[in-house]
Amino acid sequence: MDDIRAGVFAAPPPRVTAANAAAMASLLGVSVDAHHSAEQRRLDESAARKTNWQRWGPYLSERQWGTVREDYSYNGAAWDNFTFDMAAMRAFRWGEDGLLGICDRECRMCFALALWNGKDSILKERLFGLTNSQGNHGEDVKESYFYLDATPTSSYMRAVYKYPFNAFPYEELVCENARRGRQEPEYELEDTGALDNYYDVQAEYAKAGPNDIYVRITATNFGSEPGTLHVIPTLWFRNTWSWAPGCNKPSIKARVCEDGSQMLVTQQETLKEFHLHACPNPQQRAGQTPVELLFTENDTNTRKLWNVTDCGPYTKEAFHEHIIRGNEKACNPCREGTKAGVHYVLRLLPGQSETLLLRIVAADEEHEQSGSGGCSGAAAVFERQIREADEFYSIVLHCSQLSRDEKMISRQAYAGLLWSKQFYHYSVRQWLHGDASFPPPPPERCAGRNADWAHLYNSDVISMPDKWEYPWYASWDLAFHMVAMCSVDPYFAKSQLILLLREWFMHPSGQIPAYEYNFGDVNPPVHAWAVWRVYLQTGRRDRVFLARCFHKLLLNFTWWVNRKDPRGKNLFAGGFLGLDNIGVFDRSRPLANGAFLEQADGTAWMGFFCSFMLAIACELAFHDIAYEDIASKFFEHFVAIIDAINRLGGTGLYDENDGFYYDQILMSNGVVTKIRCRSLVGLLPLIATHILDHETLARLPAFRRRMNWFLQHRSELGRHVASNERAPGECDYLLALVPLDRLKSVLGYMLSEDEFLSEYGIRSLSKSIGVSSCPLGHLVYTPGESDSEMFGSNSNWRGPIWFPTNYLLIMSLFVFHDFYGDAVTVPYRRRHCDDTSSPPEEEQATLKEVAVDLAVRLESLFIPVGGARPVTRDKPVFEHDDFRNLCLFYEYFHGDTGRGCGASHQTGWTALITNCIGIIAKARAECEARRQAELTGKTQACPCKAIPSWF
Repeated sequence: MDDIRAGVFAAPPPRVTAANAAAMASLLGVSVDAHHSAEQRRLDESAARKTNWQRWGPYLSERQWGTVREDYSYNGAAWDNFTFDMAAMRAFRWGEDGLLGICDRECRMCFALALWNGKDSILKERLFGLTNSQGNHGEDVKESYFYLDATPTSSYMRAVYKYPFNAFPYEELVCENARRGRQEPEYELEDTGALDNYYDVQAEYAKAGPNDIYVRITATNFGSEPGTLHVIPTLWFRNTWSWAPGCNKPSIKARVCEDGSQMLVTQQETLKEFHLHACPNPQQRAGQTPVELLFTENDTNTRKLWNVTDCGPYTKEAFHEHIIRGNEKACNPCREGTKAGVHYVLRLLPGQSETLLLRIVAADEEHEQSGSGGCSGAAAVFERQIREADEFYSIVLHCSQLSRDEKMISRQAYAGLLWSKQFYHYSVRQWLHGDASFPPPPPERCAGRNADWAHLYNSDVISMPDKWEYPWYASWDLAFHMVAMCSVDPYFAKSQLILLLREWFMHPSGQIPAYEYNFGDVNPPVHAWAVWRVYLQTGRRDRVFLARCFHKLLLNFTWWVNRKDPRGKNLFAGGFLGLDNIGVFDRSRPLANGAFLEQADGTAWMGFFCSFMLAIACELAFHDIAYEDIASKFFEHFVAIIDAINRLGGTGLYDENDGFYYDQILMSNGVVTKIRCRSLVGLLPLIATHILDHETLARLPAFRRRMNWFLQHRSELGRHVASNERAPGECDYLLALVPLDRLKSVLGYMLSEDEFLSEYGIRSLSKSIGVSSCPLGHLVYTPGESDSEMFGSNSNWRGPIWFPTNYLLIMSLFVFHDFYGDAVTVPYRRRHCDDTSSPPEEEQATLKEVAVDLAVRLESLFIPVGGARPVTRDKPVFEHDDFRNLCLFYEYFHGDTGRGCGASHQTGWTALITNCIGIIAKARAECEARRQAELTGKTQACPCKAIPSWF
């Protein structure tokens, strides 16, 4: 079953064992051939700490304002305490943000773009969006930008920003979204007409060395009239000097080179001296004044913000004042500061493009000193890094099995995932008590948000869900990120999973931090699953990684058992568990009169957690028999959870009449009330499945003896363990929360088009539910954005399609098929791909065929049909040639139409599309092999009925 859990499947037998795990690694994660690519060599050198190729990367946030860590209010109003308008003139305490920018891995020195179209009242230095209270569906970025390419070492990166030709409609976006209600769609930038004419600004980065980065900025006028675009590439230091007396202040100064060109020279106590070379303006004629260099300080303008006159003459917003308002005194005439910009003015005719070249290089690593201001080698470096990026991805993506669209989707998904790395800095103790140079924070903070997490100290590059909408890590999101990340950067995947378990992250109680709005919230326990997946995908070799994670996960498992099992009966709670508004009431809040909630999803997640702790313990026991005892513990605990969810009090959380799993409320008088609302809550028990195969048992004799004793002497529990004799004396065992006699009933709901099955995946709430009520509230099927204020209204689990849970359900179907084979089939109608023909008839399908078809449904969100991708079909701008090949990877998707909803750059967990495409490609290859074998008369026709016509 290990090949199934790693995302690749093959018809059994053979089964994947330790002996052939290396062959599996050649299909997933790190291909053997991948080590021959230049990018893989850079990754290996970086991991071995031979060469610091990952020192510089896209680690600059896209929104630092409005975050919890920048909030010093008494009431925790993060959005109001540090606003978008303040960001131009107020120094950040804990990070920086910028437009398509980069920084070093400690965010000491940053580089990003600033733009001006000659009409806006401010420079475009950062992405604009609405706060949670401003948006009719919560916070939302109101910009048009796309990540196009990236390698794991950032040796090559490319992204594009679409900047309106006319004045950016800030006020219109705020006012119209405020006018709209929750039943109406969000008002987006393209709805204003601002993208009818725009500048296309593409930023590319290519490394000639670990500390030698070329920058290529290409601006194109996609408007109908000539226009003037100001481009201000900006270099600055994060403000680390304002918060305590005596801190050393870095500097950036101008220097004229021997050839007459200009460059910026930086000094910072923990960084080398760096140079920024800027090429001349390509429109500059001989004899004209060189490009203008601007200097100021990255300091707060306290005079403008709070009418306090203790700031210096040069402050953070100086470039706005100088360029837009012509204030010659705003910038430092001595040409030095902690923030500097190179001011280019480009006059562009319709369709005209201009390219700017810059170079950021460590002074002691600079070998090229002549020509074009130190940028003469740019073309060769870009050509080489683009070629090597193509080479790397041709191996990672196994391109021979992918269509053109699949390659493009995968490449952009990986780009988004890699661009979403961010330097995240937050010391809760220091944040609670304030800084020496400032008045102490309000006393309410010491009893407020995150006060119980004073041990937490984060100062790391971490994978973000979405660097604008969610510019902070979320523990369960990150687990899914790393399952996708592992295919391109297994080192980073492992380090991230270890990081969240370290002492300065994990609470002393064993809880993993959830996210900065409340580190104490409870997210689904998916960490063990991600650890196991990454271990398998990297060739099943790194047992040190596995053991390090396992020991800490033992603490987390114990925390769950002690804190989230109210009766000690193996029926778990947990609150909202990442599913936000899926309940008829807020499941995070305690119930009245001593009642408490027992959750089908909470119990499913703990069975899921238990199954992977069992898998890890068995793997470690292969090499250390001390782990056999703990493997036995997780085996018996898993069986106890199976018993509780199916039998406690009669039928556990299963309803015999409905044939479905539900949450239930246990009243103080002992009365039990099931919450009969068919939602994802009742499907999640499917994901807790584990096969103990005969090969594993043969290698663990002590574990096998204990298991046999348990099955014989605890027969009331042992009956939940299914067995399958593969050959005489070779028996496999299945542990699953959903037994075979209930599996078809639950799948009947999941695979019904009137219930959960959408053309694009599995919905989070049954479509047939209509309005479902219980004494504590009601649910309404809402396939798009939320119409509820619960959990901020910016996400919705009452109907839409979500990648993480869909992916887990797909994987569980593979496990069931691995055990039961083709003997178990279900009625199923394959996805209808051809608009011109009648839908396929419902027929019996194996669970493997269903799993592949569900992956196809998820992929179809991004595959053009009639020229439009379902994810952006409601956006006419994507019909234009310059948008047609651009993809957005949304947080979730409309349950009926597939339209993207929520955060628009959530790659993030929507990067799991790459894993789904891998499943489809493997199925396609298997199907073709069987077709070829059939032609030679060696086997019967391909049974992969799930493969649609475009294969």
